[in-house]
Amino acid sequence: MQSPTQTLAEGLRLPTNGLDYAILAIYFAVVLGIGFAARRSVRTSLDFFLSGRSLPAWVTGLAFVAANLGATEILGMAATGAQYGVAVVHWYWIGAIPAMVFLGLVMMPFYYRSKVRSVPEFLLQRFDKSAHLLSSALFAFAAILIAGVNLYALSIVVEALLGWPQWVAIVVAGVFVLAYITIGGLSSAIYNEVLQFFVILAALIPICVIGLKKVGGWDGLTGSIEKQHGENFMTAWGGTGIGDANPLGANWLTIILGLGFVLSFGYWTTNFAEVQRALSAKNLSAAQRTPLIAAFPKIFIVFLVMVPGLVAAVLVPKIGTPGSDLTYNDAIPYLMQELLPNGVLGIAVTGLLAAFMAGMAANVSSFNTVFTYDIWAKYVVKDREDGYYLNFGRLITALGVLASIGTAFIASSFSNIMGYLQTLFSFFNVPMFVVFIIGMFWKRASMKSGVWGLVAGTTAAMVNYFWIYKQGVIDIPTDQGANFVSAIVGFVAGAVVMVVVTLFTAPKPEAELAGLVYGTASPGLEDDGVEEGDDAWYRKPALLGWGAVVLAAACYLPYSL
Repeated sequence: MQSPTQTLAEGLRLPTNGLDYAILAIYFAVVLGIGFAARRSVRTSLDFFLSGRSLPAWVTGLAFVAANLGATEILGMAATGAQYGVAVVHWYWIGAIPAMVFLGLVMMPFYYRSKVRSVPEFLLQRFDKSAHLLSSALFAFAAILIAGVNLYALSIVVEALLGWPQWVAIVVAGVFVLAYITIGGLSSAIYNEVLQFFVILAALIPICVIGLKKVGGWDGLTGSIEKQHGENFMTAWGGTGIGDANPLGANWLTIILGLGFVLSFGYWTTNFAEVQRALSAKNLSAAQRTPLIAAFPKIFIVFLVMVPGLVAAVLVPKIGTPGSDLTYNDAIPYLMQELLPNGVLGIAVTGLLAAFMAGMAANVSSFNTVFTYDIWAKYVVKDREDGYYLNFGRLITALGVLASIGTAFIASSFSNIMGYLQTLFSFFNVPMFVVFIIGMFWKRASMKSGVWGLVAGTTAAMVNYFWIYKQGVIDIPTDQGANFVSAIVGFVAGAVVMVVVTLFTAPKPEAELAGLVYGTASPGLEDDGVEEGDDAWYRKPALLGWGAVVLAAACYLPYSL
């Protein structure tokens, strides 16, 4: 963990005027208007938490990618570009696209047909209550921590925009997000995310275009970066041989296994903040197409967040080092201050605020669903009328935002919030992924193996990070490299423990595994208009076509850099 650093360099204040504030005010009015419009469709708890499973694929697809366009994408990935260079593309082409295709083709039928309202609820059906309760608690805790990251990132922009103290910016931003989620539920969040997707693009494109012009185009950028940081800073795979040195501090094996498999699949296939968008689709076909639709823009968004980080590294050669007042997280606000004229600056500020609200809303809306359905309704107050859980969902949303305000100050102690997020993913998402993947593909996996796999995976990842890495037992060059190793260790530990526990405990009765394990018949197929035995993804040419195009693009692009 980095020592606390000043969030923004002294004097880093955006030169906004009345035109910029007018653009911002219009956007906020539209956001609240969408919230009030969505409120009319919220009559049941299913409407509030999953939009009544009624949304078309193009809406859920854009919301799926926008939900991830929060602090991770904007400040976090720009910071990663400034710190590690072109290696940031690995988080997209290796660390996202394959997992998104896998989610759409293979995992969504398990989620959607089982009628679960959350990811932990699937573990209840596949394993037992202990695995369900532990996964619910871990996910709820992680969702609040990650929502805090987005809230902290949002406060950076508000602080730069208005000059407010950080704590005031965090509180005000949190209250605004609370308002539109509480009013309209998930529908409000999703329709706002569709709007936010286009606003975010309108914000990032001018920063990239003007930034590249400032440093002499792509050739000028490449020449300056290679002079300052060496050739490997501008290549995706340069220096990634085992034993070689590179800015990322990771080799090809840890990139492929740690990021490309364990962290990536753990995040995109089990993180309910993303899966919730697909579960709100109107039918199984739309649910499967949701992550595939999202994968197309995901391939190219990397350039919009990588280029500003590289430009900032040229304009401020010592950014993020002890000799600079700017942390890596300040790359985007700095470029906005230096490059953008008024009017365009207002659009950029609006886009950043939209991005951070999308990220926070995604995590808060997933938190309230898991806490209400998987903890409160299952173990605390059972069998109440639906209206009770609808009202409780609104209450826990408010409490979740308050908790996120507290965790935002934890995020502020990291100079690169992307490193902090990857640490959280290795602790919480990876153990859940190993339990899911073994449970889905191995019928013999016993009921008790789920909870012990979660415990072992989380514990092993934390031990690797806090003891082996932080105490210097093994020399790992960077935080990101340590996160990749922690993810691999957590996955292996969870898998081994699950196998061992399975050998000594009873399996779940085979009759209860229908639709929960790959190769077993799914009950209730008539709900989707699909005949029994015809629902497998490999029997659907359209889905295969989508997946093949996305994967082909993702596999080709890394070799062009």
